[in-house]
Amino acid sequence: MSLFARSFLLIALLVVTSLSVSLAILRVYEREPLAAELSRQTGSIVNLTRAALINADPERRLALLRELSDMEGIRVYAAAPSETLEPLPREPLLDRVTELVRVMLGERTRFAWSRDGIEGFWVSFFIDEDEYWIALPRERIRPDETSEWIGWGALTLVLSLLAAWLIASRIVGPLSALGRAAKLVGSGVTPEPLAEEGPRELRTVAAAFNRMTSGLASMERERTIVLAGISHDLRTPLSRLRLGLEMSGSEESILRGMSADIDEMDQVIGQFLDFARGEDEKHEAVDLDGLTREVVDHYSRLGRNVTLTGTPSAGTCRLRRLSVRRAIMNLVDNALRHAGEPVQIAVRRLDDYALIEVQDRGPGIPPEEAERLKQPFTRLSESRSGSGGAGLGLAIVERIARGHGGSLDLLPREGGGLVARLALNLRGPKRLH
Repeated sequence: MSLFARSFLLIALLVVTSLSVSLAILRVYEREPLAAELSRQTGSIVNLTRAALINADPERRLALLRELSDMEGIRVYAAAPSETLEPLPREPLLDRVTELVRVMLGERTRFAWSRDGIEGFWVSFFIDEDEYWIALPRERIRPDETSEWIGWGALTLVLSLLAAWLIASRIVGPLSALGRAAKLVGSGVTPEPLAEEGPRELRTVAAAFNRMTSGLASMERERTIVLAGISHDLRTPLSRLRLGLEMSGSEESILRGMSADIDEMDQVIGQFLDFARGEDEKHEAVDLDGLTREVVDHYSRLGRNVTLTGTPSAGTCRLRRLSVRRAIMNLVDNALRHAGEPVQIAVRRLDDYALIEVQDRGPGIPPEEAERLKQPFTRLSESRSGSGGAGLGLAIVERIARGHGGSLDLLPREGGGLVARLALNLRGPKRLH
């Protein structure tokens, strides 16, 4: 569950619980004055009705009873031994009302919820030794507030959920922005500065993150400038060495060996430049199948046995063209250097990923060393001498993969060798499992 959902639910639960408890407390404290008022009204109605019946002219009592029934909804009946009574519901309010009414009318007062199937709030009273029943409408004792309470409850729930959503969004919004910015930093991209607003703690975190990203960007620029300057300054004397070597008139074997050393030094400098260059290139629509064929054609012109296996089926993808081309060539160079020829390239699409596999038949890589070899300036101990390179090729490919939301995996090849699989996420930053 996300932080927003969890915060929203907890705040909503807290608000709704608080309101429910408040309403329950209100009903409890409201019960006593309401019971006192209802008991006074009931006692007054019974006493007035009894007094009217006692003092009325016997010939006019029937008309009086009809008038009470028509205008006040009050009905009076004589008690009978065969009558069927339904007791009152067990409710705190009704219990308190009956208790107070008995205080006013006497302990012999009886109550019923219906009499002989006729619903009402029935209260007995006596005229001399004769017992009578007076029936009051139930609404006077227990008003029907269901619809009103449902309406207020729904309004309270909506307002509570809205308040919880606003509070949770105010808390989680800046944290979500921080998380997105942190993902960009992890992909090698410098994000826009975060807004330093909101609560003090969030402002402090945003300010610290902005200082961190600014410092990282400054360090990256300085590193790029230093590495580019060193590489440029080294290539100038290398060019002079190559020219002097060609004009030296030395033996052919010595010339080939020294030229190879110079070429290797130049290649190492090129790796430094690639590593320092970073990933500022924009995404664009790229024919990945055509790009892979270009790489194969490049090595064919150099006389290297690099071929396509199967039919490329990745199609057009939004990628950083030059970066992906550099990654493929780094993997091919790495395979040629450590495994020799032939080298095969396979290209396909799997769900939201473009997969580029560079396959060789070399000695492979121990599985426990795969992750370590993707770190800068790292090589297998067996290849530290005689194989050349600065240990940056796989680190460059790994960074390009992360810049595309993908991954670089070094897997054993069936039948012997290595499969370097470059997975490029075409929809967003998540890793392929």
